[in-house]
Amino acid sequence: MVAKLPEEEHPKQAFGWAARDESGVLSPFDFSRRAIGEKDVCFKVLYCGMCHSDLHMVKNEWGTSTYPLVPGHEIVGVVTEVGSKVEKFKVGDKVGVGTIVGSCHSCHNCTNNLENYCAETILTYGAKYYDGTITYGGYSDIMVADEHFIIRIPDTLPLDSTAPLLCAGITVYSPLKYYGLDKPGMHVGIVGLGGLGHMAVKFAKVMGVKVTVISTSPSKKQEAVEHLGADSFLVSRDQDQMNAAMGTMDGIIDTVSAMHPLAPLIGLLKTNGKLVLVVLQRSHLS
Repeated sequence: MVAKLPEEEHPKQAFGWAARDESGVLSPFDFSRRAIGEKDVCFKVLYCGMCHSDLHMVKNEWGTSTYPLVPGHEIVGVVTEVGSKVEKFKVGDKVGVGTIVGSCHSCHNCTNNLENYCAETILTYGAKYYDGTITYGGYSDIMVADEHFIIRIPDTLPLDSTAPLLCAGITVYSPLKYYGLDKPGMHVGIVGLGGLGHMAVKFAKVMGVKVTVISTSPSKKQEAVEHLGADSFLVSRDQDQMNAAMGTMDGIIDTVSAMHPLAPLIGLLKTNGKLVLVVLQRSHLS
């Protein structure tokens, strides 16, 4: 049986930007989305964030990519069509989709709203969907997904700045809440001030937490303190600064994917403090 072309697999014609090989170069790509099922929502994609994992995937740096690959899992837009049994959304709603578009719906994790731990989780792009076709991400003009994996975006939030919350945002918000590092007066360190780090600072400050940014780059201090509102800044290569801060932090959110030593960070923690690594390491920890 001859495999169908991407634009022939489904009835809804779509356009996006795809990587065709490990060069990671994106080029125009005609493909198709499925017709909406009873519980599906179709929406026009207006914005999609660029996550660093997208860069890993388009270049197959994790060895799991299949081509053509349409990246993007911080997807927001406006609903254009809903299935007959959709209950939570209507045409015109502002919505978003993150990293997951499917799961088994029946395991212990799924029944406890922990679909990201399901053994049969289906990722938003580069994964095999229930029907055997490959999922395509948000670097495209339309998206179709089961309403269970779609979130409503309040009208008060601008879509362009909301998109990164669907991966980068939840990646740092979740550990702050889950590990109890959201209590006013607590002292939390944020390692790195990239896409994840700056969101972690903003969330923690809104929660009333004292925030110290930890970075190898002294040039980041002005951004951290003056623009993002961090209370203090540590240069991790400055041993005097690190020694002075030892044993002062209730928790640390580490957002740096590059190889770096963890022992100095552990030294900054109070007894029973928590060090949370929220990135995928490409090499062994030290």
